[in-house]
Amino acid sequence: MSETFVPATSNRSVLNKDIFILAIESSCDDTAAAVLHNDKVLSNVVANQEIHRAYGGVVPELASRAHQQNIVPVVDQALQRANIDKNQLSAIAFTQGPGLMGSLLVGTSFAKSLSLGLNIPLINVHHMHAHILAHFIQDPEQKIPDFPFIALTISGGHTQIVLVSDYFDMQVLGETIDDAVGEAYDKSAKMLGLPYPGGPLIDRYAKDGDPEAFAFPKPKVEPLNFSFSGLKTAILYFLEQQQAKDPDFIAHRMNDICASIQKTIVDYLMEKLENAVAQTGVKRIAIGGGVSANSGIRAALAQSESDKGWQTYVPKFAYCTDNAAMIGIVGYLKFLEGHQANHSVAAKSRLSF
Repeated sequence: MSETFVPATSNRSVLNKDIFILAIESSCDDTAAAVLHNDKVLSNVVANQEIHRAYGGVVPELASRAHQQNIVPVVDQALQRANIDKNQLSAIAFTQGPGLMGSLLVGTSFAKSLSLGLNIPLINVHHMHAHILAHFIQDPEQKIPDFPFIALTISGGHTQIVLVSDYFDMQVLGETIDDAVGEAYDKSAKMLGLPYPGGPLIDRYAKDGDPEAFAFPKPKVEPLNFSFSGLKTAILYFLEQQQAKDPDFIAHRMNDICASIQKTIVDYLMEKLENAVAQTGVKRIAIGGGVSANSGIRAALAQSESDKGWQTYVPKFAYCTDNAAMIGIVGYLKFLEGHQANHSVAAKSRLSF
């Protein structure tokens, strides 16, 4: 077995003591390390990999090599900024999956080695659980939701609606049947000639555009599931038709195109959340994942509080994209419950929710 379970009360005696968690995140192209003191973040260091911009997307082999170069200095910086010594650490938390296998192996191997060297517990973390539980980091810039709540996890690799009844009691209600919303943003940006990552650029141009300028179809699937492949195809055909009439169409209407794409995606996400609220009766909504940094989604959620009576929870920007602080909060919560992995635990590119 890859995980052992110490009795749930075993660490409750340290609830009010100093627990220091070193967390490592390496699921894709960002090498990240953080140190948490209980549920508060002392440091949160991320090393981005600029090399992928030249290829218009993440190249797995290049990502794993960059992780090997970055992980030691990133962990060292995290400890220095937290102003603690490695011997003060209570446990090492790391991303087990899902993600790119080569990238995950770097973080997993480093975490296991350091755990063995320091003789402290090793805690494996599910990447998507971390995006959801990032809301429980004690930070004045974000609110903490009560249970139960509905989580919308939106990123370059995932789009899910999850009913969260407790820290480790979660049920996936719906998910994408093909592409993730972040990929839809990035691929649409590529069609527009924008560099990778294109999602933030669409968001930026959309602020100065007319969201009603162009209409794009919303894919029709089951009430709580998503599909984005058809939307990407519709955008491609639309651009080809318009450029046949005006070769400079994109340059002339960039803001309006981006605003229309953004409105279509945001409306689609909100419709799915409305379906989830209707099905569950839960009106507390929390978002997570890289796309939760999108201003259109944040504005729509804020509006839903007055329009629909929802309570909404939006993470601090630093905890939206891949980061180690979110891994650390899961590590802390697991540590309190006495859950830890043994050293035969393996990285998994696909990991059951």
